[in-house]
Amino acid sequence: MLKSKFTRYLSAAAVAALMTGTSIAEAAGVLTIGRREDGTTFDPIATAQNIDFWVFANVYDVLVRVDKSGTKLEPGLAESWDVSEDGATYTFKMRDAKFSDGSQITSEDAKFSLERIRDDEGSLWSDSYQIIENMETPDPQTLVVKLSGPSAPFLASLAMPGASIISKAGMEEMGVEAYAERPIASGAFLVADWLRGDRVILEKNPSFWEADRVRLDGVEWISIPDDNTRILKVQAGEIDAAIFVPFARIEDLKADPNLKVHLDQSTREDHLLINHASGELSKKEVRQAIDMAIDKQAIVDAVTFGIGEVAYSYIPKGSLYHYEDNLQRPHDPQKAKEMLAEAGADGLTLDYLVNAGDQVDEQIAVLLQQQLGEAGITVNLQKMDPSQTWDMLVAGEYDLSVMYWTKDVIDPDQKTTFVLGHDSNNNYMTNYNNPEVKDLVAAARVEMDEAKRETMYVDLQKMAKEDVNWIDLYYSPYRNVTQSNIEGFYQNPLGRFFLEDTIKN
Repeated sequence: MLKSKFTRYLSAAAVAALMTGTSIAEAAGVLTIGRREDGTTFDPIATAQNIDFWVFANVYDVLVRVDKSGTKLEPGLAESWDVSEDGATYTFKMRDAKFSDGSQITSEDAKFSLERIRDDEGSLWSDSYQIIENMETPDPQTLVVKLSGPSAPFLASLAMPGASIISKAGMEEMGVEAYAERPIASGAFLVADWLRGDRVILEKNPSFWEADRVRLDGVEWISIPDDNTRILKVQAGEIDAAIFVPFARIEDLKADPNLKVHLDQSTREDHLLINHASGELSKKEVRQAIDMAIDKQAIVDAVTFGIGEVAYSYIPKGSLYHYEDNLQRPHDPQKAKEMLAEAGADGLTLDYLVNAGDQVDEQIAVLLQQQLGEAGITVNLQKMDPSQTWDMLVAGEYDLSVMYWTKDVIDPDQKTTFVLGHDSNNNYMTNYNNPEVKDLVAAARVEMDEAKRETMYVDLQKMAKEDVNWIDLYYSPYRNVTQSNIEGFYQNPLGRFFLEDTIKN
């Protein structure tokens, strides 16, 4: 039964490969990509993980897209839109497009998708969409969105993968759980199968409105948690591409004539999450001491081999409203030790959650353990499979853990809301809580004066640094590698892979 269900979704090339005994990856035009961990869901509103969003971006389409530069908005499923004079009403004209099951994508589907991200109790992104007051669908190709007031980031928020357009009829018929396993696609590829813990198998979507643009027959996202194994497989030609290349391997991979190393500009920031709800970590002075005990430049030098640079704001360099003069606490372990004693936290012991098999995470963990030890802090390293660490973070079962963030939209509101002013996700699992900050996050979202809005975001960066919502570590480019016969493999600064433009020669 599984086999018949599986083959029903596969392209002719993939079916032929199965019948002849070859692997699907050997079928012509199927791109195989090694990634660290498996995805968690295909329900757009139920995840905040890049590993999900980066696959969503080619399975789903959105009303408004971000271009390849990662800096401009362009039409997606909405081919045009008008904004009322008061900035509170948006009228979108839907293009002639179909889902992968051949049904028409209508304004009702768009309305349904936006209502889910705003209202569903399972939505991780609801706060950013509360500005939507109501929506009307006067005809199948027209969506009218009325906001409770002007919103500076509204259009940008429509380009976020969490706001992907799903089939209303399909989800109502299948149910959320089934749809989240095998969705009806609105993007360039459909989900042929998801072998949990192994791979996601995508097939070209013949109903996609830009199907002529897509050159690949399919894509396999293969879970290979160990960095060394993933790189060995790409060197041996067993897979076409690998993402999350360890910094230590970049130079020798560049020297291999059979490979191409891609260092694409990113909005990535690696940071140390702190669980504010855990014991002494609730004290701002303790968090400030931990920040002062960490030598960020030493981490950049040892871990990124000079490719990264020290981070000092949650809004990364090159992004809208980035504050270049934000506070950078000096590395001073002795002062940190004194601060801990004054806060009644000397002899502090912390549990640090580490992604096992991730060379960079493991390196940082050892360095931080040593650096914090100089300030009198004992750090217990808990190495866990990456598929488990996320659930532990969500459950608050940690003290410290290194994570990273790449922006999903060009406006700073999304990240700011998620990490500083969002109750439903405990502010990115940190349990950070500052009512003044939360109010300013909400005010910045609706401020239409550019200069005033920039001042608000500068203040937010200062306040976050003062409170130590987390500890900024470093900024770095995306690090990917492909076989030399792969063309057009590109990741824009927001993390989106443009696989609809990728060619396997």
